[in-house]
Amino acid sequence: MVGAGFSGAVLGRELANAGHRVTVIDTRNHVAGNCHTERDPDTGVMVHVYGPHIFHTDDTAVWEYVQGFGAFEPYRNRVKATARGQVFSLPINLHTINQFYGKTMNPEEARAFIEAQADTSITNPQTFEEQALRFVGPDLYETFFKGYTQKQWGCSPTELPASILKRLPVRFNYDDNYFKHVHQGMPRDGYTTLVERMLDHPAIELRLNTEFTPELGAGYDHVFWSGPLDGYFGYRLGRLGYRTLDFERVIGDGDLQGCAVMNYGDADVAYTRTTEHKHFSPWEEHEASVLYRESARACTPDDIPYYPIRLVEEKALLGEYVSLAESTQGVTFVGRLGTYRYLDMDVTIREALDTAEAFKTALAAGERPAVFARPPLG
Repeated sequence: MVGAGFSGAVLGRELANAGHRVTVIDTRNHVAGNCHTERDPDTGVMVHVYGPHIFHTDDTAVWEYVQGFGAFEPYRNRVKATARGQVFSLPINLHTINQFYGKTMNPEEARAFIEAQADTSITNPQTFEEQALRFVGPDLYETFFKGYTQKQWGCSPTELPASILKRLPVRFNYDDNYFKHVHQGMPRDGYTTLVERMLDHPAIELRLNTEFTPELGAGYDHVFWSGPLDGYFGYRLGRLGYRTLDFERVIGDGDLQGCAVMNYGDADVAYTRTTEHKHFSPWEEHEASVLYRESARACTPDDIPYYPIRLVEEKALLGEYVSLAESTQGVTFVGRLGTYRYLDMDVTIREALDTAEAFKTALAAGERPAVFARPPLG
């Protein structure tokens, strides 16, 4: 298993349970990948080192699976947004609409009002901007989405596909829970402890601070690769595009912003959001606090990749790497980096569980295991 994040940990555990001997390696000095959590040395707050991760899913089997490795506490992600000198509630809901327009509309009045703001001439939105204008009209788009999106993706919303905005709901009630999934929570002891427990099996050997080499891989029956797809091939066709994140740390006493996540929609604010991590563990008490200002930029070879860009140029290169991968023996590409897709944690775990089952089935039938857990271009 190349990578000790959720993909490698779940696959490793499932195959170890099935009687295989498994080695999990990672170049970092910790497990859990970008979900890694640790105690801040100055405040004692449980910090999400690579940015916050909230577990949310409608997949009851996955929810029950992760709880087998540690207790989860209830958590609701209630995001705020600072824009045009005010603080609003996200996702856009009835309170946001009434506050923004200085009205007291009920749900049906607000629905009709927003539809009147929308550009109904756009019948088949192709870009992020067209989708937003058709969805909420120019005022809400420019306040909450345009500047934030430019900072997050480093390009105009006219260059991004409409599908990105389909993840962002508008509600005509006062529900400010960012996610709508039936199961939502946080691991009480942090994600790293959760993954450590997944890897705690006599048939699993964990090697941190370890680089993968072809020579290392040759010593095993099969390799599961959750690193960058292009990285497996030494970037021989070029590098796939990613966005990365920079974090500016601020510590202080008490409560620094009053919520876990504050988005900044104005384009002239350099960062996209601030996250105060004590609020991700509301069952704990801390006198001090730690906050991070988060900024996105283009990923360089020395950076940690976060979000696959997947625009036209990247998809063309991805197609070439997929063809190369499909001609390769003895490896299965999994996870966010291995399949060059944006994946939430629950989907990552579901795909790892399904991949383990498919691998066992293929071995039993004497067939070649699948190269991809899920086709990147599917």
